[in-house]
Amino acid sequence: MSPARPRRLRGRGPRLRTAAAVFALAASAALTVPAAAAPAPHRAADAPRAAAGASGSAALPEHALVGYLHTSFANGSGYTRLADVPDDWDIIDLAFGEPTSATSGDIRFGLCPQSECPDVESEEEFKAAVAEKQAQGKKVLLSIGGQNGQVRLTTTQARDTFVSSVSSIIDKYGLDGLDIDFEGHSLSLDPDDTDFRNPTTPVIVNLISAIESLKAKYGDDFTLTMAPETFFVQLGHQRYGPGPNGGDARAGAYLPVIHALRDDLTLLHVQDYNSGPIMGLDGQYHQMGSADFHIAMTDMLLAGFPVAGDADDADNVFPALPPEKVAIGMPATSQAGNGYVPPGEVNTALDCLTKGTDCGSYQPHGTWPALRGLMAWSVNWDRFNDWEFSKNFTAYFG
Repeated sequence: MSPARPRRLRGRGPRLRTAAAVFALAASAALTVPAAAAPAPHRAADAPRAAAGASGSAALPEHALVGYLHTSFANGSGYTRLADVPDDWDIIDLAFGEPTSATSGDIRFGLCPQSECPDVESEEEFKAAVAEKQAQGKKVLLSIGGQNGQVRLTTTQARDTFVSSVSSIIDKYGLDGLDIDFEGHSLSLDPDDTDFRNPTTPVIVNLISAIESLKAKYGDDFTLTMAPETFFVQLGHQRYGPGPNGGDARAGAYLPVIHALRDDLTLLHVQDYNSGPIMGLDGQYHQMGSADFHIAMTDMLLAGFPVAGDADDADNVFPALPPEKVAIGMPATSQAGNGYVPPGEVNTALDCLTKGTDCGSYQPHGTWPALRGLMAWSVNWDRFNDWEFSKNFTAYFG
């Protein structure tokens, strides 16, 4: 891994190509599923519902704010020391751990080089900041992937290397767990892999196995979060993998990972940004950049949805997630990514989902006051914007 990597602006480069792919798939899709096809929220028959306090959730506040901290690189938002992250942030994802090559499974992580980040702290100061944040009740996680960190665990050897290298980083810095931010071509589905409940594609199966091993190693206090793009989750409502017509093999590719690990999962915060139009449970396409998009995309996670447009097969429904395991991913500023919404729109989405008020044209399939909270890309960009995002979160939830 070269320290002289290109400056990262989340949503540039490969991310926009992913969004364009979503748009192309959505625009060409002939499948439409009426709202009536959506399952009732939290169907008991779908899968065992994990306890709200399981998998590290018990130590989180009722409503949590998650933020990515640019730890290993610099960009236009400026470098922020871990010790200087305000108390508003409950989970801090250290961005990013990256592999030595796409298929090695060998994850490396280090602080930003001083040539890029003159204000970077020493390793001793960084470790002390981790311990101090934890003493304040915060969670500090290693985030793996991001725009540049493609991870494809194609072999069991890569899987085992992933487990050992990630464990070494967690142990070195005394971290609380792991955030999976696989993007680009990290996850895809083989043509014959059509059942999200029983995946067979090696990169999917090996990732699930690797995370299960890490969970077993560190126990119930291990915090596990995921930050997929809409392409890899909600788009699965329309298209799953390449399908019979040879579509994009990445469509919905996160679904088997989320499903297999739902009991171990602390928090899922899908990136509701850098996205093309996505069909909601109302059979309509929703565009990013408004409260409506966040309401529709989050409703899909909290109500569950038929996969690949198959509304007739009750067994082919991605089951609802408990609201305690769901947060909404947003850009902290307009510079941070496409799809930024101002505080008023953030609050409108929260009012609709947690109170059932001010929902506009989209009516969600329930009201979820226990919705865990929000995720932002990023702490650095929020600081750049005078902490608008985190201040609004704190004012809203108190």
